[in-house]
Amino acid sequence: MESEQSTEQGPGVTAAERTGIWRRLTRRRPLPSVALLATSVLLVAAVVIPAPYVVESAGPTFNTVGTHDDKQLVKIGGAPTYPSDGQLDLTTVYVTGGPSGRLNAVNALLGWLDPADAVIPEDTLYPPQTTRQEVDDSNAAAMATSQDDSVAAALSYLHRPYTTTLTVHGVVGGGASDGVLEAGDELVAVEGTKVTSLQQLRSRLDAVGSHGADVTVRRGGETLTRHVDLTQQEGSSSWQLGVYLVPRYDFPVSVDFQLEQVGGPSAGMMLALGIIEELTPGSMAGDQHIAGTGTITADGTVGPIGGIRQKLQGAADSGATYFLAPSENCSEVTGHVPDGLTVVEVGTLTEAVGAVEHAAAGSVSDLPSCGTR
Repeated sequence: MESEQSTEQGPGVTAAERTGIWRRLTRRRPLPSVALLATSVLLVAAVVIPAPYVVESAGPTFNTVGTHDDKQLVKIGGAPTYPSDGQLDLTTVYVTGGPSGRLNAVNALLGWLDPADAVIPEDTLYPPQTTRQEVDDSNAAAMATSQDDSVAAALSYLHRPYTTTLTVHGVVGGGASDGVLEAGDELVAVEGTKVTSLQQLRSRLDAVGSHGADVTVRRGGETLTRHVDLTQQEGSSSWQLGVYLVPRYDFPVSVDFQLEQVGGPSAGMMLALGIIEELTPGSMAGDQHIAGTGTITADGTVGPIGGIRQKLQGAADSGATYFLAPSENCSEVTGHVPDGLTVVEVGTLTEAVGAVEHAAAGSVSDLPSCGTR
């Protein structure tokens, strides 16, 4: 019996030594399981723990002279309209993360790995404690204002008259109108000249300058005239009332936009182009597929937007061959134009119309291009 036992233990291995070997082996075996568990915990943490970033990626495009959900995207009433053979697409950006749902580390990493996406700190887009409802409300308000301004800009370009009422939304604390004008005041006249637009108001204020202005407003059914000592911001040559103004337009046509799921002000320029195209006989865009982006003011100034690189990609993905980019976004455009897309730089609605007409003729080589040609 002893020889059989010695054979199983191996030569020279005692019972005590065998017990020590067993204990050492049983201590070592769980190590792979511990590593697997740690990896699993890290993966779960990466998925669950929010990362303070948002990812911007290319969103869908919408043809402003076409249909969406079987409805005309820009429907105009009260005036003859004309079809277009081309496409004038507004472009959008998907934003993942932020108040709508915090990003996790895995999503952030995937965004960094995709050259078409942009990963940016959340607090550069949203103030701390901003809620999803506040973001949605802000985007909806910006879109509504942009739509009104796009109609005003298009009608101004077409020389079709409309009226504008400017209402005081708020007074700058310590500013020129503090204690003089009030929220809700409707501006009627400056120095006896009727106020008909923001541009005309600015011109009138600059004309009187340091002398100040007698401002006539309508308040609670009364018409009042108050003197305001105008001010200038440091480094500016413009004279200001020190109020926040909201324009209310009375247009000769009705314009209905089918864009409930799109927010923000960046569609303004393309909406204005769509309105001009529909109100003008013929096809301004020819048969070309043109996309673009940019804010718009009632006087036709095109302003910069965010996510320009993602919008370029979205335009290319949709099959567009031309892209209208705001001049102030040019530094972000250079070196990031997708293959097959030609970029034209614009700073005003008049320049944008000219770019569309040149694209229709297939000759944009003499137009500004953000240094891409």
